[in-house]
Amino acid sequence: MEIGLVKQVNIDSEVRESYLSYAMSVIVSRALPDARDGLKPVQRRILYAMYDMGLRPNTSFKKSARVVGEVLGKYHPHSDTAVYDAMVRLAQDFSMRYTLVEGQGNFGSIDGDAAAAMRYTEARLSHMGYDMLEDISKNTVDFTTNFDDSLSEPAVLPATIPNLLVNGSSGIAVGMATSIPPHNLGEVIDALTYMLDHWDRLDDISLPDLMRFIKGPDFPTGGLVFRYREKKGVETDAIFSAYATGRGRITVRAKAHVEEMGRNKSRIVITELPYQANKTNLLGRIADLHRDGKIEGLTDLRDESDRNGMRIILETTRNVEPEDVLADLFRLTPMQSTFSISLLALVNGEPRVLTLKQALRVYLDHRQEIVRRRSEYDLEKARNRAHILEGLLIALDNLDAVIDLIRRSRTVETAKANLIKQFKLTDVQAQAILDMQLRRLAALERRKIQEEHKELLNQIKYLEKLLSKPALMRELIKEELLAVKEKYQDVRRTQIIDSGDVKVLSASDLLPDEQVWVLIGEKGTLARTTSPEMVRIPLKPAEQPFALLEANTQDILYLFAADGRSVSLPVYQLPQAVELGKGTHWADLTGFSRRDHLAAAQVLPVNANGYVFLTTLAGVVKRVRVEDLPGITSQPFVVMNVPDDDALGWAELTSGEEEVMLATAAGQAIRFKEEEVRPSGLPAGGVYGIKLANEADGVVAMSVVNPAGFLWSITDNGMAKATSMSDYPTQGRHGQGVRNLNLPKDAAEVVAAVIGDENTQILITTGIGSTKKLKLKDTYIGSRAVKPRSVMTVGQRNRITGALCMVSRPEVEDEEETAVIPQQLSLIDSPNGGKKKKK
Repeated sequence: MEIGLVKQVNIDSEVRESYLSYAMSVIVSRALPDARDGLKPVQRRILYAMYDMGLRPNTSFKKSARVVGEVLGKYHPHSDTAVYDAMVRLAQDFSMRYTLVEGQGNFGSIDGDAAAAMRYTEARLSHMGYDMLEDISKNTVDFTTNFDDSLSEPAVLPATIPNLLVNGSSGIAVGMATSIPPHNLGEVIDALTYMLDHWDRLDDISLPDLMRFIKGPDFPTGGLVFRYREKKGVETDAIFSAYATGRGRITVRAKAHVEEMGRNKSRIVITELPYQANKTNLLGRIADLHRDGKIEGLTDLRDESDRNGMRIILETTRNVEPEDVLADLFRLTPMQSTFSISLLALVNGEPRVLTLKQALRVYLDHRQEIVRRRSEYDLEKARNRAHILEGLLIALDNLDAVIDLIRRSRTVETAKANLIKQFKLTDVQAQAILDMQLRRLAALERRKIQEEHKELLNQIKYLEKLLSKPALMRELIKEELLAVKEKYQDVRRTQIIDSGDVKVLSASDLLPDEQVWVLIGEKGTLARTTSPEMVRIPLKPAEQPFALLEANTQDILYLFAADGRSVSLPVYQLPQAVELGKGTHWADLTGFSRRDHLAAAQVLPVNANGYVFLTTLAGVVKRVRVEDLPGITSQPFVVMNVPDDDALGWAELTSGEEEVMLATAAGQAIRFKEEEVRPSGLPAGGVYGIKLANEADGVVAMSVVNPAGFLWSITDNGMAKATSMSDYPTQGRHGQGVRNLNLPKDAAEVVAAVIGDENTQILITTGIGSTKKLKLKDTYIGSRAVKPRSVMTVGQRNRITGALCMVSRPEVEDEEETAVIPQQLSLIDSPNGGKKKKK
């Protein structure tokens, strides 16, 4: 159409056609993700541009402005702000369940802070983002021309990651919108592998089959999701309904718990928010509601969040039920909200609402196409290379004739024609022979060519078999998915609440209820496992074990410092890890510093009653009522007044009717009733429990007596024995006790003692960091007078430093009764093994 020429058109048809064109452009090219790779066009272009720029996970960062310019100039002719905002979101760990871009600099925060300008920040592909483009150079996906037909860009990415469900998506198109929640990678891959295993009866796979693996959404910010919603007076499974139809609404809630402050005061601690909730706006909303009188009972509101996690504190007034305040917060603030699910994505270029099963099926079909095209590419490449090697082998078998023929040829073209004619070669083979370097004539080089040819023939055979057998291809896809799971899987962050009652709640309803192991390293790292399975300790762990405590996530972990101070943490707040030495230092989670020495650890159920029995290295003991402990507090409080020349060493939970045993480095042991130690208040000191032999002697173990058990002792040179508890008479407190063990010739001291039964597992530690596990029954059992026997060979530079046992958490028979007291759940031995150094 010429410039300046006015053309009369029908406005009705023009508006109809133009709006339809605009709507389709927004739907297909802007707002909706492709069901295969889960990416919108701008996201796909960002990842491909970074890949094309060489911004691998192991390369240096480049300015975000450079990436944005690359995307704008080559693939996405729209606003630079839109491109940068999309890239920022790909790098935010509170927006993406698994980030695809790794950012350096200020990329925003959950407080609602905007990212720094693109000229300041830097970025590169994350490992997962790079894996989304794996094999893209092998003709695995179709390419289309860019906006000016000067370059090509991928229509979809190979996507080794099921990104649509794993990271979710949200977008508003024309007349439709998508809202796909993120999910846990491990759960999604488990569902995919289940479908691959049952491919022959794919139609018979039901939604409950898939939901055995995918429990529900898993938001990056954690929080709680309620499975059931009340609709017209009837409770329905909201998650099941959303997965079955592709549309639904679920209730999400912040995670909070209540900490007792004493004097009838409490504080509410918020540690996780619903997905996409703005923390700053939440704090402002709570302040406004309190000022307007709509929320009562609050005396203080502050944000104590730091690099270790979120912690919003709401202190309540005296005699106010924190559960009532929480109910108002959930009702009136974004601490509880509704998340709308709409599994809308592009399938074959058309918007479709997908069920969970359909979304998984689309991804598997895509991966089968990717693997097929990749295999065809590799097969063609292998065949071409094998063809050339066959020609080279022919030339090497007829080397003299080939050299003579080439020497007699007047030109290169003549030589090529003569080679083709005389040796029945193709043009490609003849050219390869002419290009062959003289060094390839060596015998070793010939062997390399033969080996390469053999490997290529095997590869060709495998690829041909793979392409001819779909079942084999599906097995390969399964292996690749499991490799992705092994590489990236992590624990679920969002807790699914099966109860449908979202109105009535208690403090315990807000906490996860799982059996775990608390792992404490000698250097002070704290973590908890993700399952109740027995902890596995390698022969030489990264960090020596200090305590291995079986616990429930609703329990409280008390940590005691050598100077007599203590702090307490909810077990569920500990970082999750799978091995000892991984986690967070206790100084980063509490008010203690890294200079403070961790002396003891104890897990207490929330309904525990009884006493905490404390013992120092000098043999001073003290008994504190559990009810006198302040509950959960990260700020240190004095639990026992310990002199400067002494140090706290042990803390155990007792019922009030127990007997305790103290063992010393000189080989003495005393058994007495705990009632001989009167309970005292927190700041008070203690009384002597045993008379030490001399100033060099010290307590090396304290434990609650099991009358039917054994006292197992070990010396620094690896000599150990076990003696029945019946050999140790009950005595009065502050005596010298009885002889427990006569030190062998090469032994300097007893370093540890453990009370247990024959099946008690004991972990021995050494000075060079190695460990040895054994059962008590594997040690020589005899009287107090018998000599110990060797259980571990050590040298002068590698002495035994300690021993500990893993004691299972006892079951509480009735949660309403508080008379049931758990046994000791912690390290029996000192953190240094043997006698601790006095301060």
